[in-house]
Amino acid sequence: MWRPCRSADSVFGGSVKYKSSFLNEASVRGFFYQSTNLEAMDEFLTTKGRRGYLGIDITAKSLHVGHLIPIFLLRLFQKHGHKPVMLVGGGTTKIGDPSFKNAARPILTDEEISENMEGIKSCLIPFLKFGNGDSDAVLVNNADWLDELKYIPFLREIGKYFSVNRMIGFESVKAKLTENSSLSFLEFNYMILQAYDFYKLYSDMDCRIQFGGQDQWGNIVCGVELVRKKLNAEVFGFTNPLLTSSDGKKMGKTASGAVWLAKEMLSAYDFWQYWRNVDDADVIKLMYTFTDVEVDEIKKMETVRGKELNELKILLANEITSIVHGKESLEPIRQAVSGIFRSDGDLSSVMTIPRYNLKRSNLNAASIIDIVVSSGICATRGEVKRLLRSGGIYMNDVSIGEECEIPATITGGDTIKLSCGKKKHLLIILE
Repeated sequence: MWRPCRSADSVFGGSVKYKSSFLNEASVRGFFYQSTNLEAMDEFLTTKGRRGYLGIDITAKSLHVGHLIPIFLLRLFQKHGHKPVMLVGGGTTKIGDPSFKNAARPILTDEEISENMEGIKSCLIPFLKFGNGDSDAVLVNNADWLDELKYIPFLREIGKYFSVNRMIGFESVKAKLTENSSLSFLEFNYMILQAYDFYKLYSDMDCRIQFGGQDQWGNIVCGVELVRKKLNAEVFGFTNPLLTSSDGKKMGKTASGAVWLAKEMLSAYDFWQYWRNVDDADVIKLMYTFTDVEVDEIKKMETVRGKELNELKILLANEITSIVHGKESLEPIRQAVSGIFRSDGDLSSVMTIPRYNLKRSNLNAASIIDIVVSSGICATRGEVKRLLRSGGIYMNDVSIGEECEIPATITGGDTIKLSCGKKKHLLIILE
């Protein structure tokens, strides 16, 4: 019987040496949290073309920043010559994973799940090369087998391998029971269905590794044990740490909501700004995890402080944005930033500024005062009117007088910089 292996020496930029190149790089880039039978998995991965999978439920139309670590891990798996299997949970989404969640997920319709699936597929394309080659990724949908299950035969064939005592002992379930949170019988089945996914992928595709966040440990272990008990075969579980800041808080949220990967839900500019403004203490860690910069180069950056740290933040933002949104997205961002701050391409002074979405038809003289006040960059309407009288309100650096006349040349683009004096700025995003 294997014992869980937690990588105490999996440190960013560390020098841990495994037999497999994948585990070496995964470790030094901070992807490794816990695994089953590490020694055997390391030996298994010395042969290229191995298959490992990551499962993602399709509860929204886009992936978000919280998905990035396991997706980058799967990307690294492919880089080292192995074959990623990307499983979308068309079946398990209908139930919802209760792990460490205070409330049950809302039940989605088949139409909503289908629509979300198309968005998720689009989000995956920048990270993985899909195709028929030895290391090309494949996409599978667990609805293809879960929707066909017959309840009684499933219980007889699979349910007999699961101990309820064992299931309620996992931290993800224990936490809900301890907090007296509701755990429906529907949700309790999730663990068995995810285990069945692993059994199915091993049986049909010889897929022997399941990747997932550290909060998926209990679900992954159930799959490893099901394959062992039913087929007398060994498969492996590998978990990554969750994406947290240096103070232990989960990353991926802003005042306006989640940091989505789909440009339809969050612009490339806003995505770039999120990474440009991460805490100083997190820059190096994120460089290891979310860029293709060589490890040895990042090690040299670990002593950087002060203004040079701002330059590293820009490098981080450029690197991850070019991966998610394409390199072609960087030039418009550079132009927008340079124009707003008159920095002639020097992005080191850029910080997040408020944004205001507005229908183009609603941009008129009467709306300017409302926009400035509701955005919070000026406290009162009286303050805005005084600035207008003195010529202190600008659109794209053009002073707007007391009459609030807006030149047509200003409204021709999609973004307008609105300034109150020299230090207060707002971006109006025209829809």
